[in-house]
Amino acid sequence: MKLFDLDTPALAVDLNRMESNLRRMADYAREHELRVRPHTKTHKSPLLGRKQLDLGAVGLTVAKPTEAEVMLGAGSPDLLIAFPTIGAAKMERLKHLSRQVRLTVALDSYEAAQSLSEAGVKARVLVEMDAGLHRVGVAPEDLLGLVGRIRQLPNIEYDGISFYPGHIKELGEEGMGRIETLNVLVSEKVEELRRAGHEPRLVSGGSTPTMWHSHRIEAMNEIRPGTYIFNDRNTIRSGACTMEDCAATVIVTVISTAYPGQVLVDGGSKTFSSDRLLNDPGVTFGKVLNAPGALFQKMNEEHGFIDVTKCARGFRVGDKLEILMNHVCVVMNLHEQAWGHRNGEVEISWAIAGRGKLN
Repeated sequence: MKLFDLDTPALAVDLNRMESNLRRMADYAREHELRVRPHTKTHKSPLLGRKQLDLGAVGLTVAKPTEAEVMLGAGSPDLLIAFPTIGAAKMERLKHLSRQVRLTVALDSYEAAQSLSEAGVKARVLVEMDAGLHRVGVAPEDLLGLVGRIRQLPNIEYDGISFYPGHIKELGEEGMGRIETLNVLVSEKVEELRRAGHEPRLVSGGSTPTMWHSHRIEAMNEIRPGTYIFNDRNTIRSGACTMEDCAATVIVTVISTAYPGQVLVDGGSKTFSSDRLLNDPGVTFGKVLNAPGALFQKMNEEHGFIDVTKCARGFRVGDKLEILMNHVCVVMNLHEQAWGHRNGEVEISWAIAGRGKLN
């Protein structure tokens, strides 16, 4: 089957590009002696998780216990839940998971650690530090105290620290300066922990925008990139990839040309992420690859509105368009199936088994 013969909207993955992205990351990690525990929030597929493990990943990262349950299917020896896990129901899931796989949980509070301890979950713990995003993570000045308190809890196996440099979105002069500031901060905190008798076995961090500069964070020994497997428009904007590294797109069909200067396609907010393009004041929801000049500017649930007033080509009902999304992780979560193609020929399909796993 040809790529444009797929029923639409269809989530398509260029296998050549995806495999190149995976190999490049594996090679980079080996060169710099970094553990890779990739975040599966992007692909949400045990099939692709297995590919990452086969290329040298030490384990896989997820956000929620239900995602961890799905990723058991990848056969990973190690799973990291990189999101604070709170609540009795989730503790039961973690206990069940810990009987099947080596489990690590990242957390940033004594309360979360106490819940693990009291529930008897057999898991390792990474204490998360805020690296600058101000999302989750204990303030750097409070890290040592929290680690000390957590290590006094029974049933807790402290394994190190984690952080997420999500505040570094671009790699220009300002971004590189932030990487150096982060390097100093992480080194200082690791040394502080070491002097206090809490030396971390793992210093786990990283992101896709900063992935090729991970070796500049000298005390870090593990990285958890996720988006790199596919990349997207925002990864391009960050400077971490080029258009040729983007593996995932959505194929849509023109369903109406009734309004002059506009075409409607069969993919709207149920198909594409509403995330805007990084550092762009305009409103676009993707780049139409086979219609230069087209502007994907508006969405309803089922409808995508594309301004074609600046396009040289014409459009007819039934035409197929290929759109590169702004943020691939959200798009993957909206689709049940992905179609892998090579040189325009559909070769394989797989279920996006981790979509909708929120608990």
